This record gives sequence, structure tokens and C-alpha cells, in this order.
Amino acid sequence: MSGFDSRKLRAGVERPARLCVMISGGGRTLCNIHDLIESGGLGARIELVIASRACKGIERAQALGYEPVIERGRIVRERLGAMLEERQIDWVVLAGYLQLVEIPLGYEQRVVNIHPALLPRFGGTGMFGDKVHAAVLASGDPLSGCTVHLCDGEYDRGPIVVQRTCPVLATDTVETLGARVFGLEGDAYAAALRLLVG
Repeated sequence: MSGFDSRKLRAGVERPARLCVMISGGGRTLCNIHDLIESGGLGARIELVIASRACKGIERAQALGYEPVIERGRIVRERLGAMLEERQIDWVVLAGYLQLVEIPLGYEQRVVNIHPALLPRFGGTGMFGDKVHAAVLASGDPLSGCTVHLCDGEYDRGPIVVQRTCPVLATDTVETLGARVFGLEGDAYAAALRLLVG
């Protein structure tokens, strides 16, 4: 994060940051971000929700007043760029989005992701959800946690913004470890978005 200044992205712009939130699953992280904004904890607005498939998150988004756009599979860089420009999006926030993002021109260092493990370990193609927690348990590592990072066009790579850790217990299952890690994610994403969005 050395030398990175998010204020330069919107220099001279006196308005809340405009977010695009991208989902593929249950939408709980979208709900967390919505609640953070509504509570005054982040100076931003969610202007666009993109879903990669039919999922529970679409229902949750609609219940919050958003109308998600379904774009199945990987979105071509130019298509995503046009969608973001149309809505004047400042930041793209991945919230359990399972497709690789082809970062549009002008959005380098403006796409942020949260991963349910400590990167750089336990990341990469196919490492999501329960698979991540199973890998952590199999490794014998005493700590797990979550990582918020800027995306660089590869799965789970890019500069780390915030990490939170928790112990891995001898009695843990994939489900109990996953629940403990998710309990960290709301705080971690809030802290990271405050740093980035400013």
C-alpha cells in the first residue's frame, strides 16, 4: 500500500464514492457493506450490483432496494468497463464473486476483494468457500483469518490492504472454522474500505 492514495482517484469530486458490488453466492458481504454505509461508517453508495449467476444474494440485494444485473460467467473487460463507466463507478468491491475479473482500463488498483484465508497461502484457482477452510485444516496451521487485497487480474493476488487472524482449534471442522473466519470479514472489509475509499 506504500504510496497509494485513493483520494487522487476522485480529486476535486465532492460526492460519496460510487461502488459496484459483485456477488456469486449468499450476499451476506453485500448486506454487511450496505449496513456499513447506512450506519454512516463509510462515505459511499452502492450504485451497481452484478451477480455471476442466480443466487441467494440476488434476493438479498432486492430486499435492500438494489436491482442486480446478472452477467453469467466471466465478463469481458470491455463490457465490464462500459458498465462501470455508465454508472460512474469509483470502486469495484468483490463480495464472494467467484469469477476472475478482467480489470478494465482505468480501474487498475480500484478492484478490491476479500478472501477467507491468509494470503498468499491458500489462494488461487479453485480456492474458495469450504475448500479454503479444508485446506487450512489439512495444513495444520495454527492460524487462519481473512485478507482484503487489491486485485491484479489473477486469482487472490495483489497488494494486501488488511488482514485479520483467528486461531485454528483442534476441534474445528470446516463449518466452525468458516463461521469464525466470516465473523472477522465484516470488520476487515470495513477497515479496508475506509482506507481505500477515504
